[in-house]
Order: sequence, then C-alpha cells, then structure tokens
Amino acid sequence: MKRALLPVLFLSLGLASPLALAQGSSKKKATTAPAAPATTPAPKKDDGLDVSRLPFTPDSIRQVMAHHMPRIQECYEDHMVEKDKKVEGLLRTTFTITAEGTVRSAKIDKHGSTLKDAGLNDCVVAVLSSMDFPKPPDGRDHPIEYPFNLKAIE
Repeated sequence: MKRALLPVLFLSLGLASPLALAQGSSKKKATTAPAAPATTPAPKKDDGLDVSRLPFTPDSIRQVMAHHMPRIQECYEDHMVEKDKKVEGLLRTTFTITAEGTVRSAKIDKHGSTLKDAGLNDCVVAVLSSMDFPKPPDGRDHPIEYPFNLKAIE
C-alpha cells in the first residue's frame, strides 16, 4: 500500500495575496518491517534550509512547509504502520509564525479534522513546533491554517 500526503495550505498574511493555496503530494512505498510505536521526531533546527535568506511571502512559507514535508510524511507513515490499516482523512493544523520566525501555538483543530489519533496529532504538532520561517518584516505574529489531506493509495 502506498501512502500519499496531500497538503493544502491556507495563508493569511496580510500581504498582496491574503489567501494562498498550494497543493502537493508525496508518495512512499510501505515498509514490511514490524509495526513500531509511533515516535515524535526530534526537533531539527539545523536542517539545511536557510530561512534568513528568504523573504516573508506565501511562497517562502510554502517552501518551508515543503522542506519539512518528509517529516510530516514520516508521522503519517508511522501511524499507518501502527494501525496496520487504511487511515485516511483531514488533519487541520493551526499555528502562529511569530515576529522572530518561530512557531508558537501549533495545534490540531479537532473540530475541523477527521483524523482523531493522538499519536499522529502529537507527532505533527512536534514537527510544526520545530520549524523556523522567515521573519515577518512588519514585526507581527501571523496565524496560519494548514490542512493535510491524508490518503492511502493502493
């Protein structure tokens, strides 16, 4: 069974385009290893993406999210292996990019999400919380909504 992560990004930045939409997918082959408990990935601050060189735009935010997508994919893969069944649905996340470019208040919107697994939720929140973004030039915090459409592909 192949798994695909289909993210959709909604940004509200107060820039020229207050609402931006991005879609992408990532496919990985299922492993045949025994199911291991899902673990929260360790925060990775020094991961090769120099956000200090990026402007604060919807495109740069999509670039940062795309850079970290393999870690979100790993959360989903671990969850799928642990459940040993097809798990599909929407995982709606919210977080704030601070004036310093760090993430604050990352969480899963449980009312807007159809996936209710605590392990998957904790893993995704840990990844989001470890991300760094370009600093907003206006020095303000910017709330972000980022829903993930998670679907297993056979």
